[in-house]
Amino acid sequence: MIDALAAMLANADFWSAVLRVATPLVLGTLGVLLCERAGVLNLGIEGIMVAGAFTGWLAVHAGASLWTGVLVAAALLTLLPLAWMLAASLVPAGGSSDLLANLSSGSLTLAHYDALFTRLDLARTLANSAGLAATVTAISVFVNALAGYAFAKLRFAGRDRLFRGLVATLVIPGQLGMLPLFLLLKQLGLVNTYAGVVIPGVASVFGIFLVRQYALSIPQSLLDAARIDGAGELRIFASIVLPLIRPILVTLAIFTFLGTWNDFLWPLVVLTDDRLYTLPVALANLLGEHVQDVELMMAGAVLTVAPVIVLFAALQRYYLQGIVTSGLRE
Repeated sequence: MIDALAAMLANADFWSAVLRVATPLVLGTLGVLLCERAGVLNLGIEGIMVAGAFTGWLAVHAGASLWTGVLVAAALLTLLPLAWMLAASLVPAGGSSDLLANLSSGSLTLAHYDALFTRLDLARTLANSAGLAATVTAISVFVNALAGYAFAKLRFAGRDRLFRGLVATLVIPGQLGMLPLFLLLKQLGLVNTYAGVVIPGVASVFGIFLVRQYALSIPQSLLDAARIDGAGELRIFASIVLPLIRPILVTLAIFTFLGTWNDFLWPLVVLTDDRLYTLPVALANLLGEHVQDVELMMAGAVLTVAPVIVLFAALQRYYLQGIVTSGLRE
């Protein structure tokens, strides 16, 4: 019997099976425990054990592997703050202190969202952010696509040295350039204007690098054949290059839109008129005025996060395709 037990313990398949069963149970219990400590749940020790075991049982009987269980648990932990934020925005003022009780009693309200759009006029701020993000994204994608293609496929004097110099600037923190950039925009009379927000984002070294690496995968023979047929460089770029690099352009558009939408520091520096404020700046002011109104702040945070989540979900296929193939070459 002892020999059989020793052989079982030495069997790798036995420990693999134990891990498949034990990991979801442990992770399920840990997730429920974190919810309990965060105040989202109020189950007691018995409830934690039962809920954790039930979560683990679901994972085991769903055929989840060890790594699947780990990834699912990590995804749930990542989504937990977003779920709490959404739930807190729907309960009455002061209801986030006992969130589970308010949710179970059905005490849900949209009053905080109504206050944002009526009393605080967040619709104008939302339109400001959307307009600026869309404008910067459209211009930046076009300019970066032209520059990236030029560095990848066109031959001109100093091309490689210039590209290496551009890439080297990535190690310089962007905050160091804010003061001279602000002074330059002040001399041009662009402070407290939308143009002052848009111009610094027209081109980026990261965008040029991303498009250039992707454009290297375009067969040179295809471009040479187009030139032999009499096509000019702009015709080649519009008819051949743009369709081929569309995945990376969508990826760049997502990065640019998210960066512009979430940008707080530069609009805060350039814009002084509160009618021109973007959403992050307006929410920061809202935090100072309504620091005790947690539910109102969570409603504002939901409005900030929701558009970018929808955008990413809609363009996810192109984003992943651009990331996977950006390093391939002919």
